[in-house]
Amino acid sequence: MKLTGLILAGGRGQRMGGIDKGLQPFCGRPMVQAVLERLRPQVDTVLVNANQNLERYAALGYPVLADLIDGHAGPLAGLQAGLAWCAAAGAGATPRAVAPDALLTVPCDSPRLPTDLARRLAAPLADRAIDLSVAVAQGREQPVFALVRTGLAAHLQAFLEGGGRRIDAWYGTLRVARVSFDDEADAFANVNTLAELALLERDASGDRRAPT
Repeated sequence: MKLTGLILAGGRGQRMGGIDKGLQPFCGRPMVQAVLERLRPQVDTVLVNANQNLERYAALGYPVLADLIDGHAGPLAGLQAGLAWCAAAGAGATPRAVAPDALLTVPCDSPRLPTDLARRLAAPLADRAIDLSVAVAQGREQPVFALVRTGLAAHLQAFLEGGGRRIDAWYGTLRVARVSFDDEADAFANVNTLAELALLERDASGDRRAPT
């Protein structure tokens, strides 16, 4: 299965005072770089969804996609942009791109994401009846950690054109497999405030100092 990874960095960071979360320092580099380091080995291609600081994200060396709809419509808008890119790759409109079977989404503010995320989410998609798989940790769904079939591009576009914006509402229209990550629940820790960022960085620094 060919996979493309999409880092969702298109939010406004309102709970952090409107700053760009993906570019905040984390363990000596931008947080999005920490996410990229864990995501890149799991997929064939990487994309970044961003709506500000596009040049800084482009410096990572991967295609940067802005939302196709106005109003910072949330993760579904980023997913729409990613699926549209995948559709263009499949049609040969994106030079040198590998047409993927599925799109793996992760947020820019979870720098400790599972290194086996793609493998575990891909397993249910062996059943062609499944549209997407999503991570669940300790009974809590992690909706932006999902593996979505690229053939859902038109379905999502219709949902958005109909005024839909909530990711869980869109999932409710699909055949979804929920994959337990109870053994890696801490990997889904995300950052919504500068205090949370400092705490997560401290914990990550402690992990690096721990003896092997």
